[in-house]
Amino acid sequence: MPSLVAYGRATRVKFGGYEQVLTQQQEHQYFYLKEKLILILSRLKLLMVPSMKELHARFVHWTKPLTSSLLLGTLVDLGRSKSELIAENALLRQQLIMLKRQVKRPACTKRDRLLLMLLARGVRAWKQALFIVQPETLLRWHRELFRLYWKRRSKASSHKPKVAAETVALIRGMAMENRRLRC
Repeated sequence: MPSLVAYGRATRVKFGGYEQVLTQQQEHQYFYLKEKLILILSRLKLLMVPSMKELHARFVHWTKPLTSSLLLGTLVDLGRSKSELIAENALLRQQLIMLKRQVKRPACTKRDRLLLMLLARGVRAWKQALFIVQPETLLRWHRELFRLYWKRRSKASSHKPKVAAETVALIRGMAMENRRLRC
């Protein structure tokens, strides 16, 4: 960016290694062009932001799995990776296992929760693949597991002192002797 330095009536423009003295008319032109450039860039930004948001919304809409039709869903699945399809199948299979266990409301064991959380990590559209558990519930389970992990990780491994009892006794004895010598 050019820098302007005013010396009396003349203004000098420094740009890179070049330096030029501007007349008053050139100075007015410089500021006029600078203001125009700022105006053009701000208008361009105003035009770009909504169009980028629209492109993002359309991209999300196009990549969202279609559940309305078996044929369209199959066509969309052709573009997905094998590992993602396997993870989604495992997620759905685990939910079926949970449903077959009970007639009324399915009860999730800790193992079920852990499996659902791990399998949901491998599926891009995991929210659409959940049927018997709400996505918010799965996120809550994940947060609880995260808290539990770090709670256990931050606890001390044992409550034994790190220093042997003989060493503590020796230090205390030396401290007592030093007090006697100072008095």
